[in-house]
Amino acid sequence: MGILQMAIVIGILVLLAKPLGTYLYHVFSGEANRTDRLFGWAERPIYKLIGLRERKGMTWKTYGLSFIVTNLVLVAFGYLLLRVQKLLPLNPNGIDNMEQTLSFNTVISFMTNTNLQHYSGESGLSYLSQMALITMMMFTSAATGLCVAIAFIRGVTTKGKTLGNFYEDFVKAHTRVFLPFAFVVTLALVALHVPQTLQPTVTVQTLEGAEQQIAIGPVASLESIKHLGTNGGGFFGVNSSHPFENPNPLTNVIEMLSMWCLSAALPHTYGLFAKNRKQGWVIFSAMLILFVMFLSLVYTSELNGNPALNKLGMDASQGSMEGKEVRFGIPMSALFTTVTTAATTGSVNNMHDTLTPLGGITPLALMMLNCVFGGKGVGLVNMLMYAILGVFLAGLMVGRTPEFLGRKIEAREMKLIAIAILAHPFIILAPTAIALATELGQAAITNPSFHGISQVLYEYTSSAANNGSGFEGLGDNTVFWNITTGLVMLFGRYISMIALLAVAGSLSRKQWVPETVGTFRTDNGLFVGILVGTVLIIGALTFLPAIVLGPIAEHLTLR
Repeated sequence: MGILQMAIVIGILVLLAKPLGTYLYHVFSGEANRTDRLFGWAERPIYKLIGLRERKGMTWKTYGLSFIVTNLVLVAFGYLLLRVQKLLPLNPNGIDNMEQTLSFNTVISFMTNTNLQHYSGESGLSYLSQMALITMMMFTSAATGLCVAIAFIRGVTTKGKTLGNFYEDFVKAHTRVFLPFAFVVTLALVALHVPQTLQPTVTVQTLEGAEQQIAIGPVASLESIKHLGTNGGGFFGVNSSHPFENPNPLTNVIEMLSMWCLSAALPHTYGLFAKNRKQGWVIFSAMLILFVMFLSLVYTSELNGNPALNKLGMDASQGSMEGKEVRFGIPMSALFTTVTTAATTGSVNNMHDTLTPLGGITPLALMMLNCVFGGKGVGLVNMLMYAILGVFLAGLMVGRTPEFLGRKIEAREMKLIAIAILAHPFIILAPTAIALATELGQAAITNPSFHGISQVLYEYTSSAANNGSGFEGLGDNTVFWNITTGLVMLFGRYISMIALLAVAGSLSRKQWVPETVGTFRTDNGLFVGILVGTVLIIGALTFLPAIVLGPIAEHLTLR
């Protein structure tokens, strides 16, 4: 039954990928279609307000500068709001201003689409901060990522020296994608009893006669965009394991599909831009194969139970239920864990800190690879980076200048891709080593030995992949952790984005090379195997030693 449950959810996703991918293509293709009539009336006043009349195409440098400046303005606004939230309205519970380093970490976290939370949402933020900052940045950060992905797709698939207009893409991402989708999901969650209110904390009397404060608030609206935008975080500290955020199995499926569907649809969008749908399905197939592999690992590991408890002869018939909600069980907990780290969302419906050692490899590995569906555009762009790398390696083996979608892959593109590939492990492994070697880092570790290594490794991996989930056993609300993870989130977001925009800009300027008999095809089953192999080999060479020191060593000591 567990396998059937997971198969049904995956089947629904596959069915949604094509229509959603087609819709995204119509939104960003620039061709006249029905979405213009549906949303044009709302967009024209916005374009007029921001002075966007001609909407000229931008070079990769102008496009990159535009999204960075926009993000900087939002960061400044967000930091100021957190530092003075006590003085502002919509604070019925009297929550104090946020501390400086925590404010820095929080605003960077949400602007980079990471949503790493070193605070508890219901006690650390006012309603105004939850809505005007957190929810707002969940829209803008997701829209930024989607825009960069669309610009990259244009660069590698179309003839022209521009990647589109960032501000036009940014507006369309809000008006035609995230706002309408979030509205629908919010109504569905409210219908399924997720709270949506501005009332203050509810005071109730327990069975013993004591008073208890129950936090409520505008939960459903935050839940919808946190998943649709692959933002993560949560209104409550325990995230989507909280019964107000995720009350039943149906809301659980809605939340998984919400964070997964747009990322899964982008490969089909890419295929439509390339005028070759097989190109999109090759990318989708490679992603799905990797996803199922890692899902199988965490599901079987949790189903087999905790090895330490099994050694004591305890009943493991229900699997390892530690840290999991009974209403979801092993299958939906394992699937949620895989989806949230594959889609770099960071929302959790079970505590990853309590996963079995081998089960904990799945969320770590998916964030380390950062290309299995991924966040809004990140997974597709990173997988296309591996596709270009795969074509380059195949070209070297046969002695032919590699080509990708009719453009030659040369030294400039490979240098930029190398920067993107090497930057990701560096900003994970270097801070992990520093934290493990210094007293400031060691002070936060609550579990000794190999599990403590996994905690630290997970924190920086989550930050670099802009995921935001955590092992949650780490005492991370300190100056050291707030600053270091904040910097890792910044580098993890913008280094790869800028490098890959530069790749797209370089490819867009190249002459089209006609296809010949000797052209290496990238739209067949052989290339799916090459792509999966390239991802696994690069990932294993880069991260396997760190995983051996953490979860694998822990598993061996428990047996």
